[in-house]
Amino acid sequence: MSVVSEKQRCCAGSESKPAQLEVADIFRKYGDKYLASHKLSGKQQAVMFDIEHCRRSYFGYHLDICDHCGYTDHFGNSCRNRHCPKCQGIAQRIWVNARLEDLLPIAYYHVTFTLPHMLNPLVGYNRELIYDLLFDCASETLLQFGRDPKWLGALIGFYGILHTWGGKLWQHLHTHFMVSGGGLSEDGRWVTPKYKGKFIFPVKALSAVFRGKFIEGLKKAYADGQLVLPTGLRHLKNAGQFENYVDALVDRNWVVYAKRPFAGPEKVVRYIGRYTHRIAISNSRLIKIEEDRVYFNYKDYRDDGKWKQCHLKAEDFIKRFLMHVLPKGFHRIRHYGFLSNGRCKAKIAQIRKLLSNGDDLDQLKQKVIEDHAGVVCPVCAKGRLTPVMIVHRMGFVLKSVAAVVSPNPPAWDTS
Repeated sequence: MSVVSEKQRCCAGSESKPAQLEVADIFRKYGDKYLASHKLSGKQQAVMFDIEHCRRSYFGYHLDICDHCGYTDHFGNSCRNRHCPKCQGIAQRIWVNARLEDLLPIAYYHVTFTLPHMLNPLVGYNRELIYDLLFDCASETLLQFGRDPKWLGALIGFYGILHTWGGKLWQHLHTHFMVSGGGLSEDGRWVTPKYKGKFIFPVKALSAVFRGKFIEGLKKAYADGQLVLPTGLRHLKNAGQFENYVDALVDRNWVVYAKRPFAGPEKVVRYIGRYTHRIAISNSRLIKIEEDRVYFNYKDYRDDGKWKQCHLKAEDFIKRFLMHVLPKGFHRIRHYGFLSNGRCKAKIAQIRKLLSNGDDLDQLKQKVIEDHAGVVCPVCAKGRLTPVMIVHRMGFVLKSVAAVVSPNPPAWDTS
């Protein structure tokens, strides 16, 4: 028997239709059984609870009004958990709007650093250590190449975004970086890339340096006794066995992939938003639950990125989803170079003066803000729904809200 999500309210006067299957439906149907037979961390339990109750009465509700026709409605409040499939849209818009302040009229590049799957068993017991090591080694590699006069001789700026999954929810640890096409020299000049049309640095050389830095960091963690070894790798307690493990790791494929520069700042803004607040699987990829199996779509990159369908036992689906819950307080989005938090505003202002081309960016900023101005009214299709009141689950009014996207939301995790 197939299962889809409960029916949701549609536009006024229209017939109610079955809603898209959601991760929340899977948790509600199989979560209790899974919790009874698996040991979860407090963070994983909280993720399951929040997703199950997101936009339901548990978190209270908010009142919306259309700024054109006056239509009003109330909706359940979001859980605001960064692992929730339904909560990433607003968090993404908030983050993208904030990044518009950093945008420059230059080329940007998308670069990905991927760890060999041979490391996966080790990652499972050392998540924060390995995640930090990946961020540190990849970012240091990019900054090192940027400083090298052979390639640029300047301080570049970039964002790093951690993803831990592949299409079938297996562990596939990689970071996406959005890298500036140029940098700021020590004497205050803007330096443009020597090799336009390609990535500013050679990816094979990047891969070799990145691998060397990561292996060195892994050896240090081992020597300092920081690595937790799972049962299948207990033999690595022997230093000689660990050296053999590292030698085999060096021979694996350390993939660094770079795309050609984007065609203008607007493309950068749209593209960044697609990567910043992704989670292991979106609700839109889910197809059905049938005979206790979850069917979903995935993109097969080994077959030219074709969309295919696969299925997992509900228990395995939940296990793989929870595998990607990040450690408490971990920042999955990080800023580097002239975009690092301590120097960003001053450096951006300096670079904009050097480039002296801000009019187009101001227009783009206004356009993106307008695009994110709120949900389109389901009645008149002209106005935008604006929250006018937020009500706590206990029944008291928390506050009134002037706009859907607030520049400084107090409790929305966009890291």
